[in-house]
Amino acid sequence: MKIILAQPRGFCAGVKRAIEIVERALELYGAPIYVRHEIVHNKYVVENLRSKGVVFVDEVDEVPSGAITIFSAHGVAESVEDAANDHGLNVIDATCPLVTKVHKEAKRSESQDRQIILIGHAGHPEVEGTSGRVNSEVLLVESVEDAHNVEVNDPEKLAYVTQTTLSVDDTRDIIEVLKERFPTIHGPELKDICYATQNRQNAVRKLANHTDVILVIGAQNSSNSNRLRDLAAEIGTPAYLVDSASDIDNSWFDGHAVVGITAGASAPEVLVEEMIDYLRDTFGVASGDIMVMDGIEENVVFKLPKEVLSSDIAA
Repeated sequence: MKIILAQPRGFCAGVKRAIEIVERALELYGAPIYVRHEIVHNKYVVENLRSKGVVFVDEVDEVPSGAITIFSAHGVAESVEDAANDHGLNVIDATCPLVTKVHKEAKRSESQDRQIILIGHAGHPEVEGTSGRVNSEVLLVESVEDAHNVEVNDPEKLAYVTQTTLSVDDTRDIIEVLKERFPTIHGPELKDICYATQNRQNAVRKLANHTDVILVIGAQNSSNSNRLRDLAAEIGTPAYLVDSASDIDNSWFDGHAVVGITAGASAPEVLVEEMIDYLRDTFGVASGDIMVMDGIEENVVFKLPKEVLSSDIAA
């Protein structure tokens, strides 16, 4: 057996920032620290933080008044912010800056009296957060079919925004249909869609052409991880989405000599290392048979909020 690792893979800058915010908050203010929803979609990350004293809640009204409360990387609706303020919580916002950019774009479009079409997945926390950033109804479009069928108030007063965990490739066809139907629709440039999602998808396409089977490390509820698995399968390479090495079925490798490994944007590198160790121990993979595929080396870093640079809020 040979192992090829995708490049890039794993944590993106927004995820790194969100986790660092929680860890710094623990150091500065002490446990418990409350986080609304999963800070990122990864069981390992969530359980590791929980073991350090982080309490994950569904809604802010579950948090004791005055407690340190962190909003997840996916962003929240304005109503959640209002509820946190009413409840007297000390909030630290870990929303990914790229998601915040989408929020601002939606609000700008609303201020121009444009009806907003949101390209994304129903029920995803980011979609709920973006929809809740404007007062008017947001039209959700999940597919090309939806784009063909969506009914609008005024074709001349439209704008679209996208869920950041979709790639340029995921949204291109949908945007083309919208622009064909509504030539004056406003929207961000394709380059504004999340760089990390696109980079990981490009890498898994390349990986699929050089491997017999692919393991995608990521949570079952991770949008970008599921898409990585789907992309590999579309190319014709069997792919499996796993939380960790404990999910592996050894029969997946029957007749397969070259195994590819990638990881979603919320999956830590430690899980990749555990996967390699498992394959090495189980199938006798030699160190010389493990390689990293050429690819983009990401160096994006997002600023941390002032609340975790010094203890300037009272716990």
